[in-house]
Parts: sequence; C-alpha cells; structure tokens
Amino acid sequence: MIPEVLNPMQYNITEVMPSVAPATAASVVAFIFLLILIWNYEKTSSIPGPSYYLGLGPLISYGRFLLTGIGTASNYYNKMYGEFVRVWINGEETLIISRSSAACHVMKHNHYSSRFGSKLGLQCIGMNENGLIFNNNPTLWKVIRPFFNKALSGPGLLHTTEQCLNSTKCFLAKLSEVTDDLGRVNVLKLMRLIMLDTSNNLFLRVPLDENDIVVKIQKYFDAWQALLLKPDIFFKISWLYKKYEKSVNDLKEAVEILIEQKRGELSTSDKLEENMDFATELIFAQNRGDLTAENVNQSILEMLIAAPDTTSISMYFMLILIAQHPKTEEMIMNEIKTVVGDREVQSSDLQNLKVVENFICESMRYQPVVDLVMRKALEDDIIDGYYVKKGTNIILNLGRMHKVEFFPKPNEFSLENFEKTVCTYHFYILLLYKESTVGVLHKKKPLIRLTTTQYIIILKHMNTGADLLILSTI
Repeated sequence: MIPEVLNPMQYNITEVMPSVAPATAASVVAFIFLLILIWNYEKTSSIPGPSYYLGLGPLISYGRFLLTGIGTASNYYNKMYGEFVRVWINGEETLIISRSSAACHVMKHNHYSSRFGSKLGLQCIGMNENGLIFNNNPTLWKVIRPFFNKALSGPGLLHTTEQCLNSTKCFLAKLSEVTDDLGRVNVLKLMRLIMLDTSNNLFLRVPLDENDIVVKIQKYFDAWQALLLKPDIFFKISWLYKKYEKSVNDLKEAVEILIEQKRGELSTSDKLEENMDFATELIFAQNRGDLTAENVNQSILEMLIAAPDTTSISMYFMLILIAQHPKTEEMIMNEIKTVVGDREVQSSDLQNLKVVENFICESMRYQPVVDLVMRKALEDDIIDGYYVKKGTNIILNLGRMHKVEFFPKPNEFSLENFEKTVCTYHFYILLLYKESTVGVLHKKKPLIRLTTTQYIIILKHMNTGADLLILSTI
C-alpha cells in the first residue's frame, strides 16, 4: 500500500522540479553575483585608501575620526596609505593630503575656499554660512573677508606693538591673580588674558571682564571641537549636545552685549573717525544693509576668540620648548644682546636677528596648534594626477607634511631646520608669517620688531627672579 501511495507523490514532485529549478538557480546565482559586486565595490577612484567592504569602510573611517579626532585619524591614514589618501567622513568622500605639491595646489586655487563640517554642528556654533573661519558659503565669505584683511594688515596694525606691550605690562602687574598658593603661575591663562585684552583694544575697544570671557572662549572651543564632525542623529538626542549648545550661547550672549555697548558709543560719538576699527566697520556695513546682525556678531566673536586660544597655546608650546632647550634660549639672548644691545631697535636689525626668527618658525613647525586645513572642492579638478570631483572634502595635513618633507631633522626640534631658506612650498606657516608686527621685550624694554600674522607672546618667568623674556606679536 505504501509504495502505491508514494508513487503518485514522487511522480508529481519529479514533474514540478524541472520547471522550478532553473528559475531558483538563476535567482541564487544573481544574488551571489550581486553580493560579490557589493563586497568589492569601490568608487571609481585610483586614490589609495581603505576599501568599501559592503559599506563597512565608510563606517570604520568615520568612526575613527569621531573616536580619535581629526588630527590623529588623518595621521593614521597617511601613515597607512601614503601622502594622498581617500576616506569617508559622514558618508562623504574625503581626501587627506600631506604632500607639499598637492597642498600648494589646494591653497592657491579659489575653488577650494569653502570649508566643510557637520551642517548641524556648524549651525550650533554659529559658523554655518556665517563668519569667516568655517564659513561654507563662498559668496558671503568673499564679502566678509575684506573686513578681516583690512583689520590685519596695513594701517590697522600701526598700533599693534604698542597694544601688545601695554597689555603684557598690565597683566604682569597683576600676576598674583593667576598665581596659586604655591607661587606657581598659570602661564596659559595669563597669555589668554593678555591676548584677549590686546584683541579687544585693537578690534572692539569696549570695557570687558577678561577672566569671564576667557572661560567662555575655552568652553566655546571645546564645543567647536566636539561638534565639528558629529552625525545628524547626535543632534536629535538633546542631552548629548545641550551642554555644548549652552557653552556656545553663553559666549554669543556675552559678545552681543559688548557689541551693543559699541553701538551705543558710536551713536553718541562726535568724531566717528576716532572710533574706526574692525567692529565699527562691520556695524556700518550692517547699517548700509551689506551684512546682517548675525554676520556682524559672529565675525566680531571670531576675531576675539582667534588669539586667546590658538595663539596662547602656541606661545605655551614655545615656553616649553625654551625650557627644554636652554642652549637655544642662550643663542636667542646672545643674538639680541649682540645686535641690539642697550640702544633702541632699528628696522635694519631685522635681517641680523635670524636666531629669533628661526626659533619662531621652528616652534610653529615642530609643535603647531592648528596643523590641519579643511576645505571642499567647488569644481572638478586634477591634483597631482588624481581626479577630484566637485563636492569632495579635503584635509590638508600640514603638521605631518612638515615632518616628512624637506627639513633635515623633521622629527626633532632644531634651529638647523631653518638655517637654509625655506620656501612657502614646504612650510605653509610662512604664508602667514610675513605679514604683521612683533614687539619683543627683554626686562621690559622694547628690543625688536619682526613680521608675523600670528599673535605670539613668549613668556619665560624664572622663579629665581632675574630673567624675563617676552615676545608680543600680532
């Protein structure tokens, strides 16, 4: 009975299988082929970098940037894949470049003027299509940039050295305010106070509480660093970003109050030409309808924060390097004594003070504060033979570039690295280094004027008393 029952079933299955098998097999083969394509998918690019790996590559590279920071992640990928690398940040193709020829190309072409970062993050800190530092709106950036150029060059710098020296003397006279019970000076805070006062006296010129503003600036920078590359989902969880939002708003509100004070002074001034400065120029531009209040406030905020953080930390690193290299300090002081002596400084002294100049350059090369430039390609381009699509993010890893190319002792702090002339092709800080003014004090006497665009104050205060060296610059 059983064989008789099973025979029809066997017959039916055998009859059906021939018609089903080809379709099933074709589907399986197509599915496997699709998996192989996805697994081996790479965007059409010959640029070295991590593989796509079914979408894991972009997730891993973005995760590395979030967890380790932009600088550490950039150094990792350049070390792994070379000086021209393709990765992904938040799903966007990003190039990390630490080759001088490619960096030179990006820095010199206008279609790399836009910045990149998390849109919501930049909105939170007030920089999305606003201000100058991370403004990703090229049209507005070109409108705002001339105000900064005018303030940081030419006639705008006539009183820079005087303001630097006055601010330095003022806060040295109040050294006890940054000294603890053991007699230790908080040098970094001291320099931040000096630089904020200098910036205020040059660009805004209203009374302010330096201690309060310095704390707010530090928290603003913490928020900026934390939010710059965050994914959109981060901003949907309020408890994650609210503390950063508060830090940003605290500084914005403080700066808005200062700007309102400035507006009040301008409205009652009989001689406006005596009040012309960076903030005044921006306020007048708003009155003409050229800028919005938001543009004005963010631009003034950025001018005030630029020196107290990045420059002060630069000077702090210089102090450490001086302390670690007493022979270099001795060379600096001997040169100043030999070239200038007890007389007043003369412009002709500049060409003979090479040790001082080399020390500043080598400090910024060896221990830079900002060693990355982040841009976005606004047009299709070819960089060092690689095709770069419009919209590609670009990170110029200048800190690494300065330690892998050209210099005889790239991984050491040594003034020998600048004994020979170094062109801007190999050392991009020189693009900034040649444009402003420096004042140097030794035992509170002005000694020398140099040229630089960065605020630099180097303070060496010996607890044993006698030796005091201050370089104040802008």
